[in-house]
Amino acid sequence: MSKIILQGIVYDDKSSYLRGPAKAPPLIRQAYRSNSANFFAESGVEITPDVFDDKGDFEIVEYFDIESITSSNLNKNTPLITLGGDHSISYPVLRAIHKVYGPVDILHLDAHGDLYDSFEGDKYSHACPFARIMEEGLAGELHQVGIRTLNSHQRKQAKKYGVKVVEMKDYHLNKIPEFKRPVYLSLDMDVLDPAFAPGVSHYEPGGLTTRELISIIHRINVPVLGADLVEYNPERDINNMTAMVCAKILKEIAAKCLQ
Repeated sequence: MSKIILQGIVYDDKSSYLRGPAKAPPLIRQAYRSNSANFFAESGVEITPDVFDDKGDFEIVEYFDIESITSSNLNKNTPLITLGGDHSISYPVLRAIHKVYGPVDILHLDAHGDLYDSFEGDKYSHACPFARIMEEGLAGELHQVGIRTLNSHQRKQAKKYGVKVVEMKDYHLNKIPEFKRPVYLSLDMDVLDPAFAPGVSHYEPGGLTTRELISIIHRINVPVLGADLVEYNPERDINNMTAMVCAKILKEIAAKCLQ
């Protein structure tokens, strides 16, 4: 019986620099099924394809179609993993999550705070989703880890919304919070240093290693009710290396969802 709902959101219209993340969902699935690796997560749980109720990839015409699509796929008793897509998808996905669960605690792993009130004239830019999420009360608490690009505006936004930020310069595994409620995990692939994930639109040196990222996922101490994996840009990948990292992270998130 399928235990995790999987959906792909083919959308990067809100990207501010480069297009490409819309091509990611099918390539992440392809890497996940690659014969070069197996289906086991490091916990020993085998994440075979039948673990997923895979709804497929959705071509998005209107931005808020993402919310209605997610609502139609969502089941309260089953974790939902979304493959993006640029990071703008997190806001409509979390609007759908909120209708079912109410405010959820969010662990956001990213090089960027994505807290702009508006970016290049667009309040729904991929640089803005967490401003929208916080102003609508979709999150109980928002914890951000790996951030290394905060400017004065985003620092003010973080303070305004009570965001708990662990900047990359201050990172240590013991700073990952002990959660009290189930969490939603939002993972931007550029939280990794570009040496580990070259297939992203925005190269931000000084990020996490793949091992550090996996350790953060393993450290989550409460149920994971949903997650998104975003901002993989195949146009910039090298030898499908980032695709394979995405596939590895997908298995580790799925194993955490099943605990």
